[in-house]
Amino acid sequence: MSILHKKKITIKDFKQNLFSQPIVGLTAYSKNMAEIIDHYVDFILVGDSLGITLYGMKNTRSVNLQMMINHGKSVVKGTKRSLVIVDLPFGTYQQSPKQAYKTASIVIKETGCDAIKIEGGKEMAKTIDFLNNRDIPVMGHIGFLPQTVNNFNNISIKGFTKEEENSLVLDAEEIEKAGAFAIVIEAVAKDAAKKITSKISIPTIGIGASVECNGQILVTDDMLGLTYSLNKSKILKKPKFVKEYNKFSHNFFESAIEDFSKDVRSKKFPTDEYSYSANTKNIKFLNLKKR
Repeated sequence: MSILHKKKITIKDFKQNLFSQPIVGLTAYSKNMAEIIDHYVDFILVGDSLGITLYGMKNTRSVNLQMMINHGKSVVKGTKRSLVIVDLPFGTYQQSPKQAYKTASIVIKETGCDAIKIEGGKEMAKTIDFLNNRDIPVMGHIGFLPQTVNNFNNISIKGFTKEEENSLVLDAEEIEKAGAFAIVIEAVAKDAAKKITSKISIPTIGIGASVECNGQILVTDDMLGLTYSLNKSKILKKPKFVKEYNKFSHNFFESAIEDFSKDVRSKKFPTDEYSYSANTKNIKFLNLKKR
């Protein structure tokens, strides 16, 4: 049964943790995808994962600011109710709070998004505080930090030791204190995720961090089976935390493409149904069929 939501989600909903059910998030990089998922999720992340899923990059470190702005604009145009959050790309905010503010203000101004997300623990608390005091909503991100690695096939799970668990809890507490409205917890042991969630009042959003978080997010392309099931090169290995809800095969796409190419070459497409002729000269561009 479909779960459709109509209420516009706000930053206040997150800060006060007003959700009666686990929070749902997915990524989107285009207006079309945003329109599809908008009714089913609470927030849409325009993630720098687009570097891998759309541009074929080996990691997220090569994603630049203009990419995020362009895709952010597109997603905002297709969203009516979900909160839209845009990742600040690698190298555009780590230098100083002022650099982060300059980048974040450009992203929000250019895209119209609701908030930005940055990676890092307690070391980013000062930056988050700086942004929060200037009315820029920030979602934090702790645990595995994608922008710190070159190879996504060697993800290390955090939080199995007491020392790591305590460090993650401190990260979350400092980020909350700095004013973040929510925190993504990635690739973290279940017990550690549970402890983090119990120690802070803002929502925790898990990705590979178990059901103990207040909500979950996945990369939409991963969830649909587009990233791994269609990856002929097999360069990328599917993480344990990714569940493919719709395993597309190459045949799913190739059959349609093959039919199109055959129809063109045999002149079966376009037929009069999809063409303009003398008796349809008054038909508008979008209404191809004779009425």
